[in-house]
Amino acid sequence: MQVGAAVAEILKREGVDILFGYPRNAVLEHAAAAGIRTVIVRQERTGLHMADALSRLTRGERMGVFAMQHGPGTENAYGGVAQAYSESIPVLVLPQGYARRIAFVPDNYNASIQMRDIAKTAEPLTAGAETVNVMRRAFTALRNGRLRPAIVELPWDVLKEDVPEPLDYTPVVRTRSAPDPDAVAVAARMLVKAKRLVIHVGQGVHWANAYDELKQLAELLAAPVSTTLAGKSAFNETHELALGAGGAATPGPLRHFHDKADLIFGIGCSFSETAFGPRIPQGKKIIHATLDPADLNKSLRCEHALVGDAKLTLAMLVEACSDLIKEPRTTATVAREIKKVEKAWLAEWLPLLTSEDAPLSPFRVLWDLQKTVDIDNTIITHDAGSPRDQLTPYWKSTTPLSYIGWGKTTQLGYGLGLAMGAKLACPDKLCINVWGDAAIGFTGMDLETAARERIPILSILLNNSAMAIELDQMPVATERFRSTDISGDYAALARALGCHSERVTRPDDIVPAIRRGIEATLAGKPALVEFITAKETRASRI
Repeated sequence: MQVGAAVAEILKREGVDILFGYPRNAVLEHAAAAGIRTVIVRQERTGLHMADALSRLTRGERMGVFAMQHGPGTENAYGGVAQAYSESIPVLVLPQGYARRIAFVPDNYNASIQMRDIAKTAEPLTAGAETVNVMRRAFTALRNGRLRPAIVELPWDVLKEDVPEPLDYTPVVRTRSAPDPDAVAVAARMLVKAKRLVIHVGQGVHWANAYDELKQLAELLAAPVSTTLAGKSAFNETHELALGAGGAATPGPLRHFHDKADLIFGIGCSFSETAFGPRIPQGKKIIHATLDPADLNKSLRCEHALVGDAKLTLAMLVEACSDLIKEPRTTATVAREIKKVEKAWLAEWLPLLTSEDAPLSPFRVLWDLQKTVDIDNTIITHDAGSPRDQLTPYWKSTTPLSYIGWGKTTQLGYGLGLAMGAKLACPDKLCINVWGDAAIGFTGMDLETAARERIPILSILLNNSAMAIELDQMPVATERFRSTDISGDYAALARALGCHSERVTRPDDIVPAIRRGIEATLAGKPALVEFITAKETRASRI
C-alpha cells in the first residue's frame, strides 16, 4: 500500500466520508478510489470553509478535511486555515508539498513551516513508514483539547512510497477533563450569592453538547443567558431568560444586563477582546470556565476560574448549586425585565425592520426572511460587515447549531462555504447564507460548485451597490474616484452558474421571492435571491 492509499484508508477509519479539495493532490484520487466523496471547489478558501462547517455541524464526528496542491494552492488556502484557527475549529489540512530534496528551498512554499502559527499542529510526512504515526498525532490533536486545525504536509515524492502492511491504525481516543471539585464548590457559592448574575455562553457549549445542562443551571439560578456569536443557538433565544447574542451589533437586553451585572459567568468562551465581539464592561466580577487555561486573564481579569469540558463543568455546577439553594427560584422577575428592555429596544428598530421603502431596507429583508422560514429546521450564517450586524441581534435561534456564528478575523465570503458545508452535514435542513455585494466578489464563483455538486443552499444577497460600511471612512476617495462603488447583476451571474435566481426591488415581493428560492432548494437546486437595498450603515452598537 502506498502513502496516498494509506492516508485515504485512515480517513475512512476516522469516519471521513467527504474530502474537499483542489487538484493536484494525489490523495484526492486515492480517496475517490476508497469511496470517499471528493468535492472540488473553485478556490481553496471555500473548500476550507466547507470543511469548517462540516466539523462544526457534526461536532467533529465527520471531520472536515481539505487537500490541495503544493505551492500556489497551499498559498491560496492560508486565509481559510487562519479563519478556522481563530474560530477554534478542527479541520485536517493535507497540503501536497514539494519533494523532500527541495522542500526547504526558500522560494518553495513549505506549509508545515509557513502555516505553523495558524495550526494546532503542523508536520510534514517525511517517510512512508511514518504515515500511521503522523496521522495518529494529527487526529489526536483534532479530537482533544482546544480544537484547531492540524496540518499534515505530504511531499509529492513521499506519496508513492510504501507503507508497512497490514495498516496498523485504529481511530484515536477522545478525552474530556473536568474542573477541580473544590473550585466548583467555590464557583457555586459565588453563583448562588450573586444578585445580578449573567451567564455568558461561547461555542464550547456546542462542542460539548451541553445544552441541557446549560438550561438546567440557568433555570435553577433564574439567571439570564447571553451568547457570543459563535455560541449563538446554544440557548433557545425564545426562552424567557434569553438575552441574545453579542457581537459588533448587540441586542438591547444583552447590553442592559451586562452593564448591571454584579457577576458574569462565562462558560465555553474565551473572553477574547476583538472588534467584533460583545463589549464586556471593565471591572465586572467574572468567573471564567473554559477548556483552555491560556484564555484565563487574557483580555479580562477573572475572579475565579474553572478549567474543563463545558458539559462536565455545567453538570458539576448544577449539582453543587442545587445543594445550596433551599427553595426554588422564580424566573418571573428577570423575565419581565428582559421583556420590558427588549420591547423598548426593538421599538427603535421596528421602522427599519418593517420599512416599506425602496430601495429596500436590509433589515426588512432579513426580518421577513425570519418570518418566512421554518426556524427550527433552518441553519443560517452571515457574512462579515453589515449583513452580520443586520442579522444577529434580531434573528432568534431556537435549536442547537442552527446558527453558524463567527467574527474574529471576519473574512469576506466565508458564509457561502459555511452554508454549503452545513447542507452536506444536515441535508434535511434549509441552509442559508446572508452576504453582501462585497462578499460575493470574493467567493461567488463557488455558486457553480453548489450547482455542480448538487448542494441546494439558499443565498440571500443584499446589494446596495457600494462598500457601504466604508463610506464614512473614505469620503474623499468616494467623492473623487468613486472608490467605494461596486455593483453587478448578481442574479444573472448565479443563473449563469446553474442556480435558481431572481432580483427583488419592491417590499411586497420579498416574501414571495424567498418562498420561490426555498422551493428551488427543495427541488435540489441552489438558489440566490438578490435584494436591491439602501446604503444602510446603522447598527445596534450600544
